[in-house]
Amino acid sequence: MIRGELDAAGIHDAQLRAAYQRCRDLNARHGRTFFLATRLLAPAQRPAIHALYGFARWADDIVDEPPPAEVAESAATRLAAVTRDLRVSLSDPPGTDPILAALADTVTRYRIDTVLFDEFLDSMRMDLTVTDYPDRAALDRYVRGSADVIGLQVLPVLGTVGPLDEAAPYAAALGKAFQLTNFLRDIAEDLDRGRVYLPADELAAFGVDRDRLRWCREHRRVDTEVRAALAAQHAVARDWYRYAETGIALLDPVSRPCVATAAVLYSEILDRIEDSDFAVFEARATVGNARRARVAGSALARAWWARRGGHADRLTPARGSG
Repeated sequence: MIRGELDAAGIHDAQLRAAYQRCRDLNARHGRTFFLATRLLAPAQRPAIHALYGFARWADDIVDEPPPAEVAESAATRLAAVTRDLRVSLSDPPGTDPILAALADTVTRYRIDTVLFDEFLDSMRMDLTVTDYPDRAALDRYVRGSADVIGLQVLPVLGTVGPLDEAAPYAAALGKAFQLTNFLRDIAEDLDRGRVYLPADELAAFGVDRDRLRWCREHRRVDTEVRAALAAQHAVARDWYRYAETGIALLDPVSRPCVATAAVLYSEILDRIEDSDFAVFEARATVGNARRARVAGSALARAWWARRGGHADRLTPARGSG
């Protein structure tokens, strides 16, 4: 299938095709829900989405190593190298690294604003030194680079029915909603890495702090106060989904089934968390394969119909704001 996608996207160079294949493999292996949703896009769109995901995953994996000082120093060195190599790849002919080669080609094809990658890497660097966020404003600064910009990066690939700037706030909001969902789902894993991605002042309003979260992690249970604090964070994430979903109609019709499916499946992680009574320290909330297949299956007909209507012909690599 990747051969047909690359042909549809007009990617014919052998090395570049191999680079995109590497990114697709990363997406398939690590981003199960996201990868499933990409299957609903037009074939010509998929390689670019895989390249953007592949780069984000690559950088994120560097900073998500264990926290000892020597490891953090190594991660900082590697991340600095990625930052340097990215700038070279975006300004000169792509180098030998396949992920950066695919990313640079995607950025050029869709004229994606390169500042978005600087913001993303800024947040990745924060993960090397910042372990707590005192308030929502501090967390939002991190989320801007770790999530909002991801929505803005993919927007030129998805295409819009009007000016890109009109859809941008909704694209950023959906990225934020996904990230806030991750924070709730992965709170135990993040604690193991020494991080808390929930605003300290909002937790404190319920009598919750890092020590109390650590106790919950060690005993694999939540108490009344922690449950109430998590429910409040859960409500914040819900609000971002509601806002973001109103912007799906601004996307090119070919892309709407993909984004709607991703939004539904990711928001259902919040359902699973709520259904478990916020037992996030006992097990990782997931949406089952059968449910994911049903949602994607129902969206497949809409995706096919949108392409059949000729909308795919309008998707050209010239939607970005540059």
